[in-house]
Amino acid sequence: MFSILFPMVSTTEAILPELIVQFAGKQNDSAPCYVYISSEIKRQCQKFSEIPYPHVSVHFATMANAMPDFLRIIRESGLGVFINTIGHLKAVEKAGFSPEEIIFTASASSDELLKLLGEKGITVNLDSLHQVNRWRDLFPKQPFGIRCNIGDSVSPMDTTGGVFLGSSSRLGLDLEEIRSLSGIPDINGLHLYVGTNILEMDYFLRCYNKLLELVNLFPGLEYIDLGGGFGVDEDLTGNEFDFKSYGEAVTQLFTKVSESYIRPLRIVFEPGRVIGASAGFFVSTVTDIKYRDEKQLVGVNASSAQFPRPLFYPEEAVHPAWLVRGNQLVDSMLVKSAVYGCSTYSRDYLSRSILLPQAMIGDKIILGNAGAYCNSAHTQFLGFEQAAEYYM
Repeated sequence: MFSILFPMVSTTEAILPELIVQFAGKQNDSAPCYVYISSEIKRQCQKFSEIPYPHVSVHFATMANAMPDFLRIIRESGLGVFINTIGHLKAVEKAGFSPEEIIFTASASSDELLKLLGEKGITVNLDSLHQVNRWRDLFPKQPFGIRCNIGDSVSPMDTTGGVFLGSSSRLGLDLEEIRSLSGIPDINGLHLYVGTNILEMDYFLRCYNKLLELVNLFPGLEYIDLGGGFGVDEDLTGNEFDFKSYGEAVTQLFTKVSESYIRPLRIVFEPGRVIGASAGFFVSTVTDIKYRDEKQLVGVNASSAQFPRPLFYPEEAVHPAWLVRGNQLVDSMLVKSAVYGCSTYSRDYLSRSILLPQAMIGDKIILGNAGAYCNSAHTQFLGFEQAAEYYM
């Protein structure tokens, strides 16, 4: 039997909401599913409305979650949306967002796509000189923003999704290209995306300061789009991004810049994963158990095709996990464990390295921070159906 035991602590020092435990215990259908706490989504949205700067708009990044019920809560919370594909454009239009509430940024956009966006009057941030030239040909004097790669003017941080700035990034216009557009009155916005899952506030501010050095090149600016990338409390232990201090610092910075510019500049935020991650939980049922190299391998009736973030970020994806038996959270000695899916794919892991109590067939496994890059990232690769969703 299993040999290595660890001191009894909660699985990741995280607190699992009791209503999720009760849901798992009463779940008649054992099929895997996502469960969301609606009030937590709204709580995360509210943080941006508390930033004291008077000219702010917030656009949820739909790459994190474009499911219809999730978008409904986003809209009810007063946020706009950020998109980068026609598919997500259709999804947000169906959810009731107007063109004025939508921002689009992508690379390698076709003329057909640019025409569609321009005709609808959607705010666009263009990613290359080619896109800029095509847009100006298609829509003379119609305003547009540009995505800025501020290069190595800061030391780029290697974040969860890689490096988004500097010569190693394919994204945006570099500093030389940006300066070549100096004085064009139709450029009404500067867009920056610094990386993903960042908790270090100073890195954001260093990047913002470099971006703002470009403001005086463009007399028609109306907004500065600061993107997203705000870090998530990976273990649900209260180590959240400090939005209060961040909001105060950004307000001070932009108040000073706006005072010296032609007009007050609006700040645009594009939060993604931080809005929904902590609100979502993935529930599956234990169907098999193995032991390998002093490790408990827990097989479940789900797949990483249905819980895909570990497929995207196999080394970085961290999700707190709990074991529920009946309608009780199992609180016993913990063992090194992994949770794997019910396919033949060797990399079908929902979690590769966690601590769990010793499992029994029929137990429920609950994975936290499951509200982003979830059902909307579902892949047909292994033939699994999309998991059901429930909102509480």
